[in-house]
Amino acid sequence: MTRFLVNLMLTLIASIAIPFTASAQGVRLNLDLPDMAAKASETVDVTLDGAMLRLAGKFLSSNDPDERSAKEMINGLSGIYVRSYEFDHEGEYDKSQAERIRTQLGPSWKKIVKVTSRTKEDVDIYVDMRGDNVTGLLIISAEPKEFTVVNIVGPVDIEKLAGLEGQFGIPHIYRDSKKKHGKDDHND
Repeated sequence: MTRFLVNLMLTLIASIAIPFTASAQGVRLNLDLPDMAAKASETVDVTLDGAMLRLAGKFLSSNDPDERSAKEMINGLSGIYVRSYEFDHEGEYDKSQAERIRTQLGPSWKKIVKVTSRTKEDVDIYVDMRGDNVTGLLIISAEPKEFTVVNIVGPVDIEKLAGLEGQFGIPHIYRDSKKKHGKDDHND
């Protein structure tokens, strides 16, 4: 997905951020799409449960502000699950797979962001709300040649979410992307 769209999504999320507590845990969604994986030219499969996250957190530096922020966020999480499929040509995957993921969402899940572009890049972000607490996050990104879903299970502090960039296979997509990539995000 283009950095511009991701920056827009995360800015929207941050603008509606409210304080969250760790009183409830979200539900892990089934993100496995074997038919899609079989057709993809490249797949990414990240499966980190709570114990693995805490182990990974031990390798993050408390001296580096970005790594410290990621470490603080993952301490309360039950899991991070990412499935990403890249294809050589447009139309090689069934876009209805996004609906298969959505059918797992119960009444506590609320859509907070929907981005649709003329370049056929669609992004939806859902939060699992238990009272005033966010206990899970789902991101579905459907592009012409790439399909990605991210499910974060556990209490999510939206303001700290950007601290996971560059960790656990999550790309740098929010802070200082212009400086890091050396180009203007709006020209992607």
